[in-house]
Amino acid sequence: SSATVELAALALGVEGARIAKTLSFKKDDSCILILAAGDARIDNRKFKDKFHMKAKMPSPDEVLELVGHPVGGVCPFGINDGIDVYLDESLKRFTTVFPAVGSENSAIELNLDELFKYSNAIEWIDVCKLPEPQM
Repeated sequence: SSATVELAALALGVEGARIAKTLSFKKDDSCILILAAGDARIDNRKFKDKFHMKAKMPSPDEVLELVGHPVGGVCPFGINDGIDVYLDESLKRFTTVFPAVGSENSAIELNLDELFKYSNAIEWIDVCKLPEPQM
């Protein structure tokens, strides 16, 4: 299952950070998608500086309606028109990453150039923070 980073990593036999999770955020009557490393978290200050709004996630029903994929299978492929896609710098630590492809039990391995191309991403952005290294 690719429904959570942990389940996807387990199913694929890779570290969770290499799962490219797709996060949905409300923007006016639509939403934006941000792909980030599986271990990254949105940094609210960076997000607000970039998008000039608070990071507010839509409900699962809104995600399905706006994006066209259910929560757990949200990805940047085959989405509804008018959805802007961004890739977070947290992914750049890896040669390849594994985004979902539209359902809870699907993923594909892509290099970063392929991910940028096939997701129709607008740009690379820096709106996430990584976990603190464990001592």
